[in-house]
Amino acid sequence: MNRRILPVAIVMPLAFCFQAAIADLHVWVTPNTQRILREDPRPNDATDTAIVWAARNECRSFQILVRSDAPARTINIDPADLFGPGGAALRAADARLFRQHQLHITAGTYRNTDFKPGWYPDALIPFSHPITQKPLPPARFAAVPFDLPANETHGFWVDLAVPANARPGRYTGQYRITSDGNKLAEVSVVLTVWDFALPRISTLQTAFGSPAGRMRSYHRKLATAGKEPEPADWPAVETQCAQLLTEHRINATPPSGTLTPVAQPDGSFRIPAGQVAALRQFVDINQVNAIQVPHPNNAVKDPDAERAKLHAWLAAFDRAAAELNRPHITFYAYLLDEPNDEKAYRYVQKWGKAIRQANSVVKVMVVEQTKTQDPAWGDLYGAVDIWCPLFCLFDSDSAAKRQALGETLWTYTALCQGKEKTPWWHTDYPLLNYRAPAWMAWRYRMRGLLYWGGLSYWDQVADPWIEPNTYRPKGEGNLAFNGEGCIVYPARPVGYDGIAPSLRLKALRDSIQDYEYLAILERLGLAKEADQIVLDLTPSFYRWNPDPAAYDSARAKLAALILTAGRR
Repeated sequence: MNRRILPVAIVMPLAFCFQAAIADLHVWVTPNTQRILREDPRPNDATDTAIVWAARNECRSFQILVRSDAPARTINIDPADLFGPGGAALRAADARLFRQHQLHITAGTYRNTDFKPGWYPDALIPFSHPITQKPLPPARFAAVPFDLPANETHGFWVDLAVPANARPGRYTGQYRITSDGNKLAEVSVVLTVWDFALPRISTLQTAFGSPAGRMRSYHRKLATAGKEPEPADWPAVETQCAQLLTEHRINATPPSGTLTPVAQPDGSFRIPAGQVAALRQFVDINQVNAIQVPHPNNAVKDPDAERAKLHAWLAAFDRAAAELNRPHITFYAYLLDEPNDEKAYRYVQKWGKAIRQANSVVKVMVVEQTKTQDPAWGDLYGAVDIWCPLFCLFDSDSAAKRQALGETLWTYTALCQGKEKTPWWHTDYPLLNYRAPAWMAWRYRMRGLLYWGGLSYWDQVADPWIEPNTYRPKGEGNLAFNGEGCIVYPARPVGYDGIAPSLRLKALRDSIQDYEYLAILERLGLAKEADQIVLDLTPSFYRWNPDPAAYDSARAKLAALILTAGRR
């Protein structure tokens, strides 16, 4: 047998290079709602201990950031069991890990005066399949192992889901950062589980559309261009999309045609019992609290001339709601999107009043502010149950008057010509912009958040994994709207059909969970105490604390109030 003996002069430099890579690796963590860009160095006050708090039935997160003065090969993260009181454990297998994929953004979103070019992390590449938790097949992007280039900061995201039956107390463990299987560093994880639970069904209602429904046109476009076939199993895609939204406390949209009133010989309408049973299963699995019904103009062309038919059509939903027996669910008709002229106002006035006169469970939602745009058009009062003003067009005085009459407020963000600064939802704005709005919404007792695009508006780009400017409105020249309408990513590039989450989606989940703390305090009769914490953090839609750490601090104050009330 011939053996090749490497000269010492060769062996020693190889060993030295590996040791140097270990010595030059910078690792730190943050639980804060903030983006760490590729160009960002390790802060002087950085820590290698992740300290997080959570209620039972809540998901909390932290980021692990790595940077090296020299290249480091095949970086990986090994999660650990977290051990708590009395031997209780939160298993490593239940943690969800992601690598943060970065987008190179050179042109800032319109009105982003603080923009700086750079590599922005947003899309999250999962370590394993989101449903089966099995290893993902080879794909264009893989989470790990990851080759870390020199002088670049890259991040990993860790979700810690606390079960509803978790024992309260302090849990600790060590996560390892490895290279080629060798330990490079460790980060400590300290999770305190508070002795109360978030309800299974969220209080804040949401309407973000159907990612699976929207992404059909995207995949069809790719298939038509001969680039790649459409998903072979669309029901599986629907299921994965619904599950991902549910995990982030966002309402999943039932598959198209789930609620379809069928005309009866006697002039009434009925929703088939099979559809009601399917809906019951869907809303129970996905913890749904609001459902958009089809527009009544599918059955009625003139609500005044066909009033009896309209009322009969709406009565089908009344019967279905009674059979469903889920009183926490709001049924609403999305009557018209942004009525911005006299004709649109007349439409809402006509249809909205006719629907409301039926006294149905179906509420009238209009995406409009509570203050009329033009007095010459009249107003929409008496025609709307759920008002949904843009962040930048919210008017507190008129909104309070509508709420006093029993009407409901939601809110949303989109392109807006308002003069006020609001927390725009774009990739190059601070990640905190996705967390602050729920606090602002609570400030004005808004009960829902809405967004367009099904979270998956990729129609204007060939590849959202590398093209950040997802929305290009006609007549706006070369203005950028990075991430507009797009808060999830097509998952095929990471190894499965469906959607992959983003940092922005995680921030939205945190926001919805924050809202739940406030709702718990309201139910405990401590709304005034909660309101003071909210006012200190977000006085209005146009003023909010820019410090990410302030939100977890405020949340801890809310938790202290809940725990104190529980000990009385």
